Amino acid sequence: MRRKLFKQIAILILVVVVFAVFNGAMYKVLTSRLSNNFSDTSQAKMVDVAKYLPHREESELVRIDSSLKLTDNLPVLDGAAALVPVYAAFVDNVYPEGSVTYEGGEFSDDNYYGENFAADSKMQYKNTVRGYKAIVDGDTDILFCAAPSAEQKKYAEEKGVELIYTPIGLEAFVFFVNEKNSVDNLTVEEIRGIYAGDYTNWSQLGGVNRVINPVTRLEGSGSQSAMDAFMGERKIARKSPLAITGASIGFSFRYYLDGMVGNENVKMLSLNGVYPNEENIKNRNYPVIAEFYAIYRADNENTNIPVLIDWILSEEGQTIIEKTGYVGIN
Repeated sequence: MRRKLFKQIAILILVVVVFAVFNGAMYKVLTSRLSNNFSDTSQAKMVDVAKYLPHREESELVRIDSSLKLTDNLPVLDGAAALVPVYAAFVDNVYPEGSVTYEGGEFSDDNYYGENFAADSKMQYKNTVRGYKAIVDGDTDILFCAAPSAEQKKYAEEKGVELIYTPIGLEAFVFFVNEKNSVDNLTVEEIRGIYAGDYTNWSQLGGVNRVINPVTRLEGSGSQSAMDAFMGERKIARKSPLAITGASIGFSFRYYLDGMVGNENVKMLSLNGVYPNEENIKNRNYPVIAEFYAIYRADNENTNIPVLIDWILSEEGQTIIEKTGYVGIN
């Protein structure tokens, strides 16, 4: 009887030891790495459109004493998430109250992609991917976006539509990591090398021994199109499945990252030793400067389109762009 009891105790101890060893191994191999992987802060965030609704006192929009006031034949404005505060401010300063309308009469709290804007609303929010389709299809009069992707250009060509791109402001295309990442500066070629698969561990770039997790964005989005242009002839490599256990790097536009979805746990990297602040954008010392555009169809006969764009390029329009947080084109 006693022998049987000892045997049961021995088996129980063995099970406990095996379980402890297994847990220890899992912690060492996976949990300990994930707990310090720096990766959770590199994901895209939704824009809170409710903060930028025109003609609402509480909205976070730049307001000036505009000399231009349009009352009829109002161009429909649409754009990218990063430019919502800009074109919403144009509506707020130039368009009459009542020009922005909503399905059901009120703005919906879950209106992440502009689903609640009514068909007759002069402000829409379809973001970049759907926005380029809307401008080509004639559903929007002016689209505020970064440069299009190759597929978006092709769609316009297939439809026989010529688009006019008028630069209205400047922005930095930035790369960011978790604040715990010891790397503060990379060269342009090192960034390309990360996304092309040349560098797979931060230790190769002066950082800690962590796998690099290069995060990409939705195909056709403004930031992904900018990234494709940044890579030039180099192709973005398929990343290792183990990348999710490492420390990530992401990309975006400066104001979208820093001003709209600010996250104190991330930091923007300097490129070639130059930090992406407003001064270095304005003097173009930062190596990756992107123009953003007011885009319209060449065959659009709305006479207020050139009127509005001329105003955007004037001191008043440029003041709105700069006070919002971007850099003026002039």
